Amino acid sequence: GYAASVDLNRNEAIRVGRLAAELAAAAAGLAPRAIRLAPATAAVARWVTPARIDPGAIPVPEKQALLQSAIAMAETVRGVNQVSGSIGFRRLETWMGSSDGARIEQMVLIPSIELSIGAGERTDAQTRSWPSSHGGFTCTGGYERLQNVIQADSICRAAEEAVALVHAPPCPEGVVPLILAPDQMSMQIHESIGHPLELDRVYGVETNFSGTSFAQPERLNTPVFGSTHVTVVTDPTEAGVLGGYGFDDDGVPATSVTVIRNGRLMGYLSGRETAARLGTVSSGNNRAADWRHYPINRMSNTRMEPGSSSWDDLLAGAEGGLLMATNRSWSIDDRRDSFRFECEAAWEIKGGQRGTLYRNPSYSGRTMAFWASCEAVGVPSLYENWGTPSCGKGEPAQSIHTSQGAAPARFSSVPVAPSGHRKGHPHG
Repeated sequence: GYAASVDLNRNEAIRVGRLAAELAAAAAGLAPRAIRLAPATAAVARWVTPARIDPGAIPVPEKQALLQSAIAMAETVRGVNQVSGSIGFRRLETWMGSSDGARIEQMVLIPSIELSIGAGERTDAQTRSWPSSHGGFTCTGGYERLQNVIQADSICRAAEEAVALVHAPPCPEGVVPLILAPDQMSMQIHESIGHPLELDRVYGVETNFSGTSFAQPERLNTPVFGSTHVTVVTDPTEAGVLGGYGFDDDGVPATSVTVIRNGRLMGYLSGRETAARLGTVSSGNNRAADWRHYPINRMSNTRMEPGSSSWDDLLAGAEGGLLMATNRSWSIDDRRDSFRFECEAAWEIKGGQRGTLYRNPSYSGRTMAFWASCEAVGVPSLYENWGTPSCGKGEPAQSIHTSQGAAPARFSSVPVAPSGHRKGHPHG
């Protein structure tokens, strides 16, 4: 049973508590099985995002000036005809108490900045997102995180690519080796690893926004994700990432849990209820978007561990293939078994170097076969982590922040083709 209220007074708290209990009693007769919770230690703790400069202490005009400086950098590139951007700061404070005795306070600071850089002529218009799409640079930390990310060379490079894409040839069609840049790897992991490993989707008790999962419990300890290069952890303890926190909304401490080891499915993203059904402990992934919603199994920070390949090694093994970067849109089936992604830019790989720039690229695949084709992953120095600030799930819908980290990775024999300009849905 669940009930909520915006009124913070004693009588209202008692009323809402009673309503939740009454709803639970009414629903109990309809439950297909008894509700059990995996064991957890009742924590009494306070956790705060590490930050050097509190964004709340910075005057609004100074924040606006920081954004305007980034926009001005993009506008210096000849051929750019449109630049828009946003800068934002959120502070999420939560207090959690349980009948087990947990008493937890948390404060999460979320700064963000993004630019959309446009260029075009009568025949075509193209956009490059800086530093990436779907939320740009969104992380946890203080104001200093944004000050450090704004660099003229990276902004101007994105602007130059927007201009070049207007006259670039369309992406060729074929089946080729494919390297995904870290920002596109982030989206690939989010959609085809993170969501299908949320245990409530696996059990079919949550099916909104692209449904259930192919990764059923009978596949545990089998090479579902094939390639020995694929090792993935759920890790909200990683510093500065958008999916970072101290405790989930069950009161379970954040911890690093390996869910895929060398291609073998080892576990799921769970809360205390779904973990108990599987007969294991919670991975600490039960979260609510805000006070109006009940917690459900959600990604936190999903990280693919780096490998041993240098950037030159990755390129050398992809002769005749493509490098794709920055997600534009996506489509995925109800079991997360197949997908199609469109990106903002692609480059041919020729002679161990990036060659011709292509516009409107896309690639597709079947999830298990795609990850089985992963033949190389970049070294730790190539690792990047990207935030997804508005991941949607649930009914009623909840929008929550997650993050995904990866180095660039190379895949063999991936179908690629030219695409249009369809925008991806901001949820799912």
